[in-house]
Amino acid sequence: MEWNCDETSGLVVAGGNGHGNRNDQLNRPRDVIIDKKSDSFIICDTENRRVIQWPRQKGTSGKIIISNVHCFGLAMDNDGYLYVPEYEKHEVRRWRIGEVSGTVVAGGNGEGNRLDQLNSPMYVFVDQDYSVYISDQNNHRVMKWMKGAKEGIVVAGGQGRGNGLAQLSQPRGVIVDHFGNVFVADNGNNRIMRWCKGAVQGSVITGGNRQGGQQNQLSCPQDLSFDRQGNLYVVDMGNDRIQRFDIQLL
Repeated sequence: MEWNCDETSGLVVAGGNGHGNRNDQLNRPRDVIIDKKSDSFIICDTENRRVIQWPRQKGTSGKIIISNVHCFGLAMDNDGYLYVPEYEKHEVRRWRIGEVSGTVVAGGNGEGNRLDQLNSPMYVFVDQDYSVYISDQNNHRVMKWMKGAKEGIVVAGGQGRGNGLAQLSQPRGVIVDHFGNVFVADNGNNRIMRWCKGAVQGSVITGGNRQGGQQNQLSCPQDLSFDRQGNLYVVDMGNDRIQRFDIQLL
């Protein structure tokens, strides 16, 4: 769906033909990014186990660009490479659109909690230095893998599952601002956390008031995004809504 800011209805721009695996259908899409170079949407079509590219202008169907991948999140770097966490393989791969197979850039050493391992990675973010940030869901941490690194660095969580300020519970969406602050959708705790660069614990910037539908509550937050003004958008999945927050006021 495409929604203009503050409007009360949106426009279907991909799918809308029932759930299914035809090229004009989607099945539980979890993430979408815009490829400006090709003027297309790139969609993580989770239940169809594929990544599909859909034209932005009057597109009536998509083109499968990655098959047989169980992914929830996507990211793209400045060179046009896609980064796809492979949930069941406990790794993140970098793909050039059109490639037959991608290159492992994080994990790939089996399921585990060592610094060179991941456990069910969900979402991913790539910064200007090509460092990859991964919500390492079942290790309850966010990992940073610098370009070419053989192991990652824990930048949030990693102290076991919990609701303390040094802990996360099944983290989902992750995004990093220009100052190196890490923002995490702390799904199991129904809150959004901010971890300043180098900090040993985070701070709650919204939610954390138990699961609910009030404006100061979240329900299973999934993903995050910033706009050009620095407002934070939260996919508040359990409440079937998108929430916008002015970080300066939090």
